[in-house]
Amino acid sequence: MSIPSNITREHLLKAIDKIDSEGLPPMGDSQYYDVAHNNKRYPPKMIVSYSNLFANGTELDRNKFTGGLNTPAFKLLEKEGFEIVEKEKYNLEQTVRDSFYPELKKFLEQAKTDNLKTKHFTDSYQGLKVKVSFGQGNQAQIPWISFLKKPHTTSKGIYPAYLYYKNIEILFLSYGISETKSPLAKWNLQHPQTINEYFEEKNIEKLKRYGNSFVYQVYDVKNLPTPEKLDSDLAEIIRQYKTTISTTNVPAENAEKQEELAFESSHAKKILSKNIKQEPMRLDSFRKALYEAGLIYSDKLVTRFVSSLLTKPFVILTGLSGSGKTKLAQAFTQWICQTSKQYCIVPVGADWTNREPLLGYPNALKPDEYVKPDNGVLDLIIKANKEPELPFFIILDEMNLSHVERYFADFLSVMESKGEIPLFAEGTVNNGVPANLRLPSNLFIIGTVNIDETTNMFSPKVLDRANTIEFRVTKEEITNFLNSNKDIDMAALTSRGASMAVNFLARSANNRFKDQNLSEINKTLIDFFEQLKKTGAEFGYRSATEILRLINQLTVLDQTLSDNDKLDIAIMQKLLPKLHGSRRKLVPVLLTLGKFCVTDQIKNIEKEIYQQDGYNFEDPATVKFPLSLEKIARMHKGAIDNGFASFAEA
Repeated sequence: MSIPSNITREHLLKAIDKIDSEGLPPMGDSQYYDVAHNNKRYPPKMIVSYSNLFANGTELDRNKFTGGLNTPAFKLLEKEGFEIVEKEKYNLEQTVRDSFYPELKKFLEQAKTDNLKTKHFTDSYQGLKVKVSFGQGNQAQIPWISFLKKPHTTSKGIYPAYLYYKNIEILFLSYGISETKSPLAKWNLQHPQTINEYFEEKNIEKLKRYGNSFVYQVYDVKNLPTPEKLDSDLAEIIRQYKTTISTTNVPAENAEKQEELAFESSHAKKILSKNIKQEPMRLDSFRKALYEAGLIYSDKLVTRFVSSLLTKPFVILTGLSGSGKTKLAQAFTQWICQTSKQYCIVPVGADWTNREPLLGYPNALKPDEYVKPDNGVLDLIIKANKEPELPFFIILDEMNLSHVERYFADFLSVMESKGEIPLFAEGTVNNGVPANLRLPSNLFIIGTVNIDETTNMFSPKVLDRANTIEFRVTKEEITNFLNSNKDIDMAALTSRGASMAVNFLARSANNRFKDQNLSEINKTLIDFFEQLKKTGAEFGYRSATEILRLINQLTVLDQTLSDNDKLDIAIMQKLLPKLHGSRRKLVPVLLTLGKFCVTDQIKNIEKEIYQQDGYNFEDPATVKFPLSLEKIARMHKGAIDNGFASFAEA
């Protein structure tokens, strides 16, 4: 593929801004060279790929052009004045680009010294300008960090800000408001609390500065939360900030008029009308709501479900009919959504042979009309594109009642390409339907699956793009259900978690992997890869990346999980679902995979586990990965008894 000749430096700079704002996609980093720009590093091919989006409307496929010295891509960058350096010669910490915690830690440490210099701090984060101050000439009582989007400034605007009250060792993450001049806009908050009001409530003596800014989070500097929590809070307030200022498009010089129009615009009114004070995502809140609604699920299953949605917005729920698959999906959407207009439950028909039941079709008799499906899926996707600050959900009930690849192929394609689904020729329809439909990042798709003689199997293409969660009912769970004698009240869930929706979206957009030792995890994944390859079910780069993302989301969401717990979940959801075949093909592989799941105390897995009825898979002395081992044992039994086995079972 040749590099288009109309790409300019301006397009390349816009590509860098896009990376700063959105981060890198999976597998987007470079191996050997970086572009050095403004004290940060960027992957050269990613810049060239994105630059074509601004020059010609589409991203360049990075698999179809090469990078490296003397290639057209590198020559373009060098011609436009960019410096290309070898990675080992440009040793900038990866965390500077992905996490703000190192900067915050450095800020708090320097605030205790006489050093007022700030040039060594990063100047941008998530597409916002970063400004740090320890005082001008003299030490400030309240050092601060602000995050700014033009035309807002610290003297004239609104902005997220860290405010460090040194004398009481309190750090505020605040909805900052300029003090020198009237701000250009107002924060869209419901029942906000100012810093002065916080001090009054806590009987703390007020300080003279920044008391009119609003409180978002308060941290004890002597006992800070985890870096993941700090980054999550910052990502959430930045998301709110971008939503707020996106409604104020009047030139900065007319500040008073801009402030007035921000609240008169229809979009601003729409956001204000449904604004709910936001808070961090808490699983215990959802679990409590489930219990009060009469729904009984294990804590681990709930953790797996929410973490899977955060990892990738396509989740498949399979397993025993009547085990609560659809109810869990419905419960979560009702819990986190502000209104029922944010989700739809669609029963899949056995006669679905193309995309029309989901996306509609152009009316052949009336060329200027597009026929929408009655189930509301198309309207929901259009609405999700217009309201990126809210999550939207499509629940496809009994997804495999028809061949998934026939009606869902367009969705599967754009999930990876991030492109658009063409609906009709541009300019031929005029009834509110776009010619090309984008699946936005705030749209989540959940499919429920039953396995019987009326349903169809999934292809590896589908399974590879989803997190697959199997539902089983244990004796203890059915006993608890029978003894509970409690009616299900789905209405009790409605909007209970709507205050966590912004944080949920912020976490789902987090592509940063936790800084941890992955050597054992990598070794286990390679062991599984080698065995799965023998059956043609090995995984590729996409699955490997998504496994690491899932482990990261599990780490942030539930810190009680061990590394083995997280790896067990990842194996169960991303590696085993594609496994299927005859007894001759599967049994040797299942024996080897089972050995990876146990400790050295097990010498003969077939005799000691597979052939034993009622084996305790939760025994930590013998089992490392209980979920995966129990599934592998069931598949082994199915292969022996029936001559064939697959992950999906009735």
